[in-house]
Amino acid sequence: MIDEILTRVWDQLVGRLSGPMSLRFVIQPAVAVTLAIRAGVRDAHADRPRYLWTAITDARQRRAMHLSGWRDVCRLFAIATSLDVLYQIDVLRFFYPLQALAVACTLAIVPYVTIRGLVAYLVAAQGRRPGR
Repeated sequence: MIDEILTRVWDQLVGRLSGPMSLRFVIQPAVAVTLAIRAGVRDAHADRPRYLWTAITDARQRRAMHLSGWRDVCRLFAIATSLDVLYQIDVLRFFYPLQALAVACTLAIVPYVTIRGLVAYLVAAQGRRPGR
């Protein structure tokens, strides 16, 4: 029974890559990366700590970090969720809320948190180079 459910979920998730609305798997992460680059540059210029590492390890700054990131990606996350709901209703003829959230997180949040800290690190390191 569990194997059947996991197989169905996997097939439905993989099916999104080649079906209708598959272009969103390129556009939405690209927008998330763009937002993350802008935020990472702001973080570096403001000498703020790295985003993901601080959000994970510093309980005092965790809330502020989450709010900062959420402000950047909330619309993108909502759009990603809405598009997946539309896809599910159109193609799967059913609505799976956890799948919609998983896809939206993968398309919006994962690229954002991955890139924001990396960009802040690179920009800050560039500013610390000798001769600058």
